[in-house]
Amino acid sequence: MSAPNGTSARVGSVLRHTRSLLPSFRDYSETTRSWPKDLLAGVTVGIVALPLALGFGVSSGLTAEQGLVTAIVAGFLAAVFGGSHIQISGPTGAMAVVLVPIVASQGASAVVAVTLIAGIIVVAAGLLRLGRAVSFIPWPVIEGFTLGIAAIIFLQQVPFVTTAQESLPGEHSTNALVAATQLIAEADWSYVPYSLAAVGIVVVCMVVSPKIHPSIPGSLVGIIIVTVLAALIPNPLATIGTIPQSLPAPSIPSIDLTQIAGLLPAAGTIAALAAIESLLSVRVAASMSDSGAYHPDRELVGQGIASIGSSLFGGMPATGAIARTSVNIRAGGRTRLASIVHALVLLVIVLIAAAPVGQIPLAALGGVLFVTAVRMIHLSTLRAIMLSTRSDAIGFIVTALITISFDLIVAVGIGMVVAAVFALRNLSRATGVTIERVEDEADPHFGDQSIAIVRFDGPLFFASSDRVFDEVTKLDEVVVVVLRMSQLELVDATGARILSEVVRAFERRGITVLIKGVKTGHVELFRHVGVLGALRHHKHLFDDLPTAIEHARSHVERAAKL
Repeated sequence: MSAPNGTSARVGSVLRHTRSLLPSFRDYSETTRSWPKDLLAGVTVGIVALPLALGFGVSSGLTAEQGLVTAIVAGFLAAVFGGSHIQISGPTGAMAVVLVPIVASQGASAVVAVTLIAGIIVVAAGLLRLGRAVSFIPWPVIEGFTLGIAAIIFLQQVPFVTTAQESLPGEHSTNALVAATQLIAEADWSYVPYSLAAVGIVVVCMVVSPKIHPSIPGSLVGIIIVTVLAALIPNPLATIGTIPQSLPAPSIPSIDLTQIAGLLPAAGTIAALAAIESLLSVRVAASMSDSGAYHPDRELVGQGIASIGSSLFGGMPATGAIARTSVNIRAGGRTRLASIVHALVLLVIVLIAAAPVGQIPLAALGGVLFVTAVRMIHLSTLRAIMLSTRSDAIGFIVTALITISFDLIVAVGIGMVVAAVFALRNLSRATGVTIERVEDEADPHFGDQSIAIVRFDGPLFFASSDRVFDEVTKLDEVVVVVLRMSQLELVDATGARILSEVVRAFERRGITVLIKGVKTGHVELFRHVGVLGALRHHKHLFDDLPTAIEHARSHVERAAKL
């Protein structure tokens, strides 16, 4: 009867998990009380998101229209299906960074197919309950990753400042730092004064507006001023261009089966970034608001569905956006209604204001993203990491440098490896080996100097095993060695194997080994690996130290009579 019951329990668990990933009326239980604030927050975020959606669409090598479509479609779907009540999703700087080399190598048309595949991968990750995986990424690695992304976003705006004509894919390096250097060397210096003036106006508006009133969207104010001035004053500034006054009709992206293998690496990179950035964003948002806990697995499913929906409308991949989410929280957003309204505000702008949006100079969008990149870097955080520990500082620096120089996901992987190496080194140092002698002044025994007690403390695993073997086997001029195991914590197979080798090494030299205090959780491991089997006699295993010492003295006495 137990097998059917076990199967029923597993089926029930799967069904409960599946239901937890689906939208429900409970998602809007607070809406009846918070809807006025949610409406205001949604409108505010929509206004703030407009220039970011346009800018990230263009800076990724795609179009401003694709950025807007992504913000609308993905923003709406992630709000409904995601695992957070307050997360705002859409195109982000990190995703733009990843898309640039993909556009350069495979063309803009491949992005839609890659977005679809990446969305499916992210949904699968949520179904497989991988939502907590981001908790394994150390904080210094996350901050190094963020610093690298900020640097790349900043460098990717250089084309908007140096020339009126966007360089075609392949003309310059796909590395942002190298490409920025090339573009500065080839800059049209008759164009630069106009573009820098546009950037300067936007930067000033974004810096000054919050000081006048926190609710003033400085980026939008700056863009409006630059656009009006560009319309009144003759200038060479390049603009966004024509934007359709409606969403494109949805269609399934055409994917040639022979090309899937070539698209999978890019899709995997995008999926990993979408998952990491969304989960990090929602975790930060949860710490900023008391609007309820988030569901990490559902968040992955929602973000995957958002990217799939975006691809059906010709958009780009989407992730949770911490900057827009923060605006939502500060504006009073409490439920998913705010995220939905933000998407609807952007849709209304497309329907009624596409023409003026198309006249926005690209340099103005560059100014928005320059400031966005700088605001991603917090000097207090950098200082805290650099002054924490050497290992954390190295992990932070390595991750940032690899992000800028090579690849975002590779940078996170290498950063985690660096952090893991230092963590293992520090953990191995916690393994203690103490050599003690038998001292019993109240009842001294002849030959106690021939008994050594080896006390193990902390973990014993592969990183510390060789050191432990060398320290213990240096013991000499003893007849009996008592290995005290009661303070031994974590033990892996390598650590257990070293203990068996220690026992055999002493026994080969004629030194009797007694083991005291093996924890219940270690007994099976010691039996399977051969620690207990290496003992000369099965009675050489003890639960308490006095009994073990008494037995050791008997061995010393017998050895003295020989």
